[in-house]
Amino acid sequence: MTENQMNEDVFSVKPSKPKILIAASGSVAAIKFQALCCSFTEWAEVKAVMTQSSLHFIDKASFPENVVLYTDEDELSSWKKPSDEVLHIELRKWADCMVIAPLSANTLAKIAGGLSDNLLTNIVRAWDYSKPLYIAPAMNTFMWNNPFTKNHLHSICQLGITMIPPMTKRLACGDYGNGAMAEPSTIYNTVVLSLTKVNVTEIGSTLGLGHPSIFIMSTCGRSCY
Repeated sequence: MTENQMNEDVFSVKPSKPKILIAASGSVAAIKFQALCCSFTEWAEVKAVMTQSSLHFIDKASFPENVVLYTDEDELSSWKKPSDEVLHIELRKWADCMVIAPLSANTLAKIAGGLSDNLLTNIVRAWDYSKPLYIAPAMNTFMWNNPFTKNHLHSICQLGITMIPPMTKRLACGDYGNGAMAEPSTIYNTVVLSLTKVNVTEIGSTLGLGHPSIFIMSTCGRSCY
């Protein structure tokens, strides 16, 4: 095999679509959840998890058919006997990456305290932290600036969770300040850019190439409060 043929083989490798689990908790910013999920569908397989309180802001009927939706009811109804699969474990196994957007102050506190009282928090409690998990907080400015929030973010960042910081703008409550969820485009770009950085050297090694043709690999940085 010539070098040109080997290089053609490297770039003809078509990776399968990543599997992205996107979750929403109870925040007004959940009105953007459908747009966020749809933005990922061309690039990834998408499954969506919604807490009971987030459903107040989400129209399930507006989601495309290629986004599989799950709620707390599915966690309970899918299990009948000991041999049945447990939904939050199966979703954790399925996903290559998890994104929680919006992450409310309440769900942030639950995760930081290790609570697992719904499908979303069960998944996080069972999460394999060798896989990326992103959060996009959304809350009132005074809630964002509360010392509890700083402590909770510190706790979860120790797990290796990556925060996509909120924005400063006029909030839904009328206050102006920091705490608005990052735009869906920002969340999408952050996740995609992190997950699509490919170590072509490893591909070359798999194909039996004896030299590092290209190296385009970096580790996603972890941002904390």
